[in-house]
Amino acid sequence: MNILVTGGCGYIGTKLVPELLDKGHDVTVIDIMWFGNYLPVHKRLKVIQDDTRNVDNIQLDGTDAIIHLANIANDPCGDLNAKLAWEVNALATMQLMDKAVRSKVKQFLFACSGSVYGVKDEPQVTEDLTLVPISDYNKTKMVAERVLLSYKDDMIVQSIRPATVCGYSPRMRLDVSVNMLTMQALTKGKITVFGGTQVRPNINIKDIVNVFTYFLEHGSIYTGVYNAGFENISILDIARRITEFVPAEIIVTESNDPRSYRLNSDKLLSTGFKPQFSVKDAIEEIISFYREGKLEDEEKYYNIKTMKKLTI
Repeated sequence: MNILVTGGCGYIGTKLVPELLDKGHDVTVIDIMWFGNYLPVHKRLKVIQDDTRNVDNIQLDGTDAIIHLANIANDPCGDLNAKLAWEVNALATMQLMDKAVRSKVKQFLFACSGSVYGVKDEPQVTEDLTLVPISDYNKTKMVAERVLLSYKDDMIVQSIRPATVCGYSPRMRLDVSVNMLTMQALTKGKITVFGGTQVRPNINIKDIVNVFTYFLEHGSIYTGVYNAGFENISILDIARRITEFVPAEIIVTESNDPRSYRLNSDKLLSTGFKPQFSVKDAIEEIISFYREGKLEDEEKYYNIKTMKKLTI
C-alpha cells in the first residue's frame, strides 16, 4: 500500500513508520519537524517537511491510506496557542479529510484522544458515552472526529481514541505520565505526584503502533470509533510501580486536574486485537535506555518547553 503518515516524525510516528516499512508498504511522511526527525533513511520512505495546514501542498494521487497523527498534542500545548490548535487539529484535519475523499483515498485512520470524554462518573468509559471535552485540545479532537465519521460512506474510516501512551521512542516524550515519572525517579530520586488518586488509562507505544497496523489490515471489516487503552492505573500506583525498579521517594501534592476515568476497550478487543505490551514493559524499557546512556532528561522531549522555545 501507499500510505501517507502525517506527523510521522513524532513520538508515535517514529515507531510506526519503520513498522509500516517492515511490512512492505511505501510511506510518505509529512511533518513540520519542530521536534526533529529521527526516522531512518529507507528506499520506500519519502519525508517531507511541511505544515499540514498547507493542504494544497499535500499530494494524494495514488495514496491508498492516510494515518493522521499530526496535531498540537496535549492540553498545555493547546492552551499555549488555542488558535493554532484549532487550525491544525480541526481545520487542517477537516480539509485533509475532504481532499482524501476527492482524491479517492480508500482509508483514513485518525488519531483522536481518550480525553474527549472529559470527566466521567461511569466505572467504564465506552465509545457510546457522550463526549464532554474540557480543553481546547479535547474539543478540536472531537470536532475533527465528527467530520471524519460524516465521510463513512465515502471511504473506510477509523477513529482511534488512545489512552495516554507510554514507552520509549527515538523521538521521545517525557511529558506523558509514565515516561515523566520514570525519568524523575532516575534523575532526581524523587517522584512528584499531583493528586494521585485519579485513575488514568494507559497504552504501551508498541501496542498503539500495532493498533494502527491492525486496522490497515482489517480496515474494511472494522470501522468507526475505537478506544485503545488496556491498563487503568492511578497516578500514585504508577509511581509505586516505578519504585519497584528504581529506588525513589514519592511526594504527593495537591492537583487541580479532576480527570479520572477508566477507558474500556472491549470493542477493540472484540475485533480480535490482542495487546502485547504493558506499562511495566514501558518502565523497564525507559530505565534500560537511560542506564545505557541512550536517553537523557532533555528539554526537547517536552512538547510545551520546545514550543515556548520556538515561540510558537
